Amino acid sequence: MYCPHCGEALQEGDRFCPSCGGEPKKTRPSESGLIGFSPKINDPAFARYIKNSKRWSLFFAGVLAVAAVIGFFIYGETSHEMDNPEALFIGLGIGGMFIAIALFQNWGRQTGKTWDGTVIDKKITPKRRKKHTGDNDYYWENYTEYAVVIRDEHGKDHESTAEDDDTRYNYYQIGDRVRRHGGLNTYEKYDKSGDSIIFCNACASLCDINDDYCFRCKCPLLK
Repeated sequence: MYCPHCGEALQEGDRFCPSCGGEPKKTRPSESGLIGFSPKINDPAFARYIKNSKRWSLFFAGVLAVAAVIGFFIYGETSHEMDNPEALFIGLGIGGMFIAIALFQNWGRQTGKTWDGTVIDKKITPKRRKKHTGDNDYYWENYTEYAVVIRDEHGKDHESTAEDDDTRYNYYQIGDRVRRHGGLNTYEKYDKSGDSIIFCNACASLCDINDDYCFRCKCPLLK
C-alpha cells in the first residue's frame, strides 16, 4: 500500500503516512463489482490478442521492408543520382530497420512485467516543436502534454502521457491504485466504482463502464 499524498510505501495498519503525515485512502467494500483488480485478465482473449498483435506487427514490418527494398532497387535502376547496388543496400538497411523495430516491440511485450503502483502526480505541460515543411522551411507547433505519474511497488516512477488529450489525465486521480499488466503494457484502475468510462486493456479503446466487452477488439473489459 502507498500513501495517496506522497507515494511513500506504508505498512498494513498504518493510520498515517510516516513521511508526510497524510491519512491513507480508505477502501470501501465493493457493492457494484467495480472495486478490485479484475480476474478477467486471465481470459484467453487477451493471450490471443497479444499473439495476433505480434503476428500483425511482423507482417506489416515485412511489407514495409519489401516495399523499401523494391522501391530503392527501382530508384537505383532509373535514377541518375544513385545506382545499384548502392541504392539496393540502402533499401536493405531501411527494410532491416523496420524488421528490427517490430522484433524489439514484440520482445518488449514478451518481457513486460506486471506490477502494482499508485498515482502520485498529474502534470499539464505546454510544449512546442519544430515542424519542417520542406526546402529548409519550418514552423512552430504548440501542443499540450498531459501526464499521469505512477510510482510502482519498488519506488520507480513511470509517466503515461498524451498530447492534446486530457481523457486519461481526468480518468486517474492522485492516490488511485493501479496495476500495469505485462504483455499488454496497459494500466487497470483498482477502484472504478465512480467511473462512467473504462479503457480496454487490450486495444486501449474508450468504452462505456456498463459494457462487458470492448466494441473494437471484443476483449473483456477489466471490471
